[in-house]
Amino acid sequence: MLVLVINSGSSSLKYQVRDVAQGSVLTEGLIERIGVGNGGGGDGEIEGPRDHAEALELVDAAIHRELGDQEVAAVGHRVVHGGERFAEPVLIDNEITRAIERLNPLAPLHNPANVLGIRAITRKWPQMPQVAVFDTAFHRTLPEHAWRYAVPEELYTNHGIRRYGFHGTSHEYVGRRAAALLEIPEAEFDAVIAHLGNGASVTAIQGGHSVDTSMGFTPLEGLVMGTRSGDLDPSILVFLGRAGWTPEDVDSMLNRDSGLKGLAGNNDMRSVVEASEAGDAKASMALAVASYRLAKYIGGYHVAVGGAKALVFTAGIGENSHQFRSLVAGRLGALGIELDAGLNAARSREPRVISTASSAIPVLVVPTDEERAIAEATAAVVSG
Repeated sequence: MLVLVINSGSSSLKYQVRDVAQGSVLTEGLIERIGVGNGGGGDGEIEGPRDHAEALELVDAAIHRELGDQEVAAVGHRVVHGGERFAEPVLIDNEITRAIERLNPLAPLHNPANVLGIRAITRKWPQMPQVAVFDTAFHRTLPEHAWRYAVPEELYTNHGIRRYGFHGTSHEYVGRRAAALLEIPEAEFDAVIAHLGNGASVTAIQGGHSVDTSMGFTPLEGLVMGTRSGDLDPSILVFLGRAGWTPEDVDSMLNRDSGLKGLAGNNDMRSVVEASEAGDAKASMALAVASYRLAKYIGGYHVAVGGAKALVFTAGIGENSHQFRSLVAGRLGALGIELDAGLNAARSREPRVISTASSAIPVLVVPTDEERAIAEATAAVVSG
């Protein structure tokens, strides 16, 4: 089965065609600047495709150039927020599309764009099976004591304010591969998985299931990220509001101007590491703050799962920054964790152990592949 995996942004459409049986990528690409005018902000002459439907025509043409007469059998969509309704991938129909739209207030930057991609496929290929794979679904196993906020009940019942968690597709895929590498049955796999990219989250895995995760109501909570602040005292927001900041000002500052960018002036981990090694004090402090925050979460989640059997790093930074992995592991001596410097510094696209033989628990690097996970989930739903 050939599956087209779609990741729709507000002005972009990332795609990949996968042969599920072979586990291979047949073609992939990225369409950018959808509906964006040359005057900025969507004004003026449109530079890229006018909308997602037009972008899809470009995708269709590219697929036919690369694959000839081979036909796509189904489409899998990455959908960021599934709320409390969606605990697993689901075959899309009009009612499901509307249900995803009703979740727009919970993910205003993501779900509306995801729906644009779904509707574009529906218009072009009305008979094509489509499957929604939700970032939040893997975390639907969180116990109530983990997803509850200590706020009045009405905020949950009337507004859905609770912890949802994100990056679930990646955490589930990586956890499954890590368990296989260590030859531990999934049902017995207890671990801490750190998905570290420009967006970052860490998840506590117990018996193969998510029991806690650092992101919450939105992807802002938790770790220090590229441009997001992660955890901070909520009273800061009240203070800023009284000082004249608008909700839009606060939202932009926390999501776009904080994290590594706020601390070091740059949200690219490679640049921050290079600056730190060159003696930049701000860059060094940014790395110290980010590694300390992650180490605290790892320690807490080690307790949450009753003793982790593995610590797993994944995603862009987790897979590629041996310097940041070393900084984090250096704070985990109390857990008996010890990296092998040579194994940690080696580069590979294969899952691997990077800890010493005497480390209390193995430390792994497992490359994530969310597109593969979405394609496999799509094929399973369609076949079922």
